[in-house]
Amino acid sequence: MRIRIVSGNNPTTGTIHFTKLGPSASVSFSMGAYEIFNYLLNITENQAVYNETMGKSNKSIYIESSEPITVYALNLGGNFFDATNIFPVEVLNNSYYHFSHTSWMGWLPDAYAVVATQNNTQLYHGGGELPVATLDAGDVYYHTSLTDMTGTHITATKPVAFFAAHQFASIPAGQNQNYLFQQLAPDITWGKNFFVPVSNLNVERVRIVAQQNNTTITQTGGVFIYSSSGTYTINAGEYIELDALLINNGCSIQADKPVGVCSYLTGAPYNGTYNSSGPAQAWLPSIEQMISKAIIAPFIINNYFFAVTNHFALLATETLSKNDTKVSIGGNSPVSLSGETWNEHTSGYSFYNMPLTNDTVSYTFTNPKGLLILCYGYGISKSYYYLAGSAMRELDAAFYANEVHFQELEEHPFCENKEVAFQAEINGLHSAQESIKWYIGGVLQPTLTDHLTWSQTFPIGVYEIKMWVRFDNNDTISKVGNLKIIDCNVSAAFYVNDVHYANLPNTTICTKDVNFRAEVEGLHPDTESLKWYINGEEEVLKQDMLEWSKELATGTYEIQMWVRYANGETATLVATLKVEVSWIKIRNVRY
Repeated sequence: MRIRIVSGNNPTTGTIHFTKLGPSASVSFSMGAYEIFNYLLNITENQAVYNETMGKSNKSIYIESSEPITVYALNLGGNFFDATNIFPVEVLNNSYYHFSHTSWMGWLPDAYAVVATQNNTQLYHGGGELPVATLDAGDVYYHTSLTDMTGTHITATKPVAFFAAHQFASIPAGQNQNYLFQQLAPDITWGKNFFVPVSNLNVERVRIVAQQNNTTITQTGGVFIYSSSGTYTINAGEYIELDALLINNGCSIQADKPVGVCSYLTGAPYNGTYNSSGPAQAWLPSIEQMISKAIIAPFIINNYFFAVTNHFALLATETLSKNDTKVSIGGNSPVSLSGETWNEHTSGYSFYNMPLTNDTVSYTFTNPKGLLILCYGYGISKSYYYLAGSAMRELDAAFYANEVHFQELEEHPFCENKEVAFQAEINGLHSAQESIKWYIGGVLQPTLTDHLTWSQTFPIGVYEIKMWVRFDNNDTISKVGNLKIIDCNVSAAFYVNDVHYANLPNTTICTKDVNFRAEVEGLHPDTESLKWYINGEEEVLKQDMLEWSKELATGTYEIQMWVRYANGETATLVATLKVEVSWIKIRNVRY
């Protein structure tokens, strides 16, 4: 197994723990911002994490870090492999559905692995009344079957991580074979609206699993495998397949109830190539899980056994905002995507296959309107595929404040005494009275009972907003978010050699050493909130610096300072700077 860790905006330290080997076998790492740490497990470590027989063990890995990181794992075996992203513990839950596919000639089994995060976790398979295992933190339950287990419902009494791990799949049956390895998302994150991008291998097989009975699914641009109609209705745990085609620019999927979706690279020659790829599996989030920024680092594997020579990031976003998608490679200045073309679908979404050529640096993708990122690679009879960038928002019962999801409220503060509009979105809400209750700071708001929408103004402070919900099966749940209200009185100015920017057009700087200084009230705390430009070119290394210096030759310069305030507003200050470097000619004088 190979582990790949990518740091975020800040330097970080961390540790890789092997549960079976104990504390003495841990591996420490230290990384700067936007750096990569690669770790190839040795023989002892591999034996301590690979599960080969059904049942309970403690063969697991736990990773901790001082700052947020992105983690990927590559499952290696012989000359076959697949890769997965690793979810943080905070997004795990206790209800999952298995996704897999057909075994090649029935030789090797389908499988899944469940990793417990807390002691005394009871685990249930397929709706059974008795637990199949009782796990403590770090324990693993590994389950195999010679039949395809797709749609099997796995539940636990406490949050767990769930991995699909087919030992040798063929997609479709009779094509090239490969492992399947993908961490799956809990069903509270499932959505109803999906866009399926397609790799440059022409066609992908898509599986859709229902969470509830009588779920109706429609699609545009794909081809249902089991039905020629435009819609398909399935019950909880059942699935439908379709092919998404490159020539159709992908496909869109809509469901009237939450569904889970996995997309699979298909094997040759089904995909129109000859012996150039095998199947691979990636979790596909709904469009409600799009994010504005993701930092990734691809697996690029080129040696005798792993001749994977084609590596791509597969990006999906709204067509109207596709040109706002930028990439920063190795921390350099963000640039537009280039070298390929966007595939535009009639649903209003587009995708882009971007070649990845450097495995020593990170790639930072941004789009203010949101994007999803998958990564894949392929070579002779082998491939990998995984989800690389998305949110994992809880969608079973959620509320939004000014369209901000409740789990992200603290990251998006609002202005004092400005109206905040709340909206609830709930799957399976009970029809009886008192099915929704709202609390502010722990205090019940009786006038808001059963209100899906309401609005209110708040003074400066942080407020715990809780929504209590009763579902149609009489289960209840609470969702909590922290609403942050701030002073939005903001201002900004900059000075050049202590001259206010408004006075610069009437001033000439007579030295090549030029000092820049910003004074900003209400600056946003996140990185990339203060940027400097000279003649339209960003001073990338001066980003977020309140004071800096630079040598400038004689000439006229346009100086811009861009600011993002804590309330989300932005401002650009512009001034013209004149520099005239004085010089003195010294004559030879004889005394």
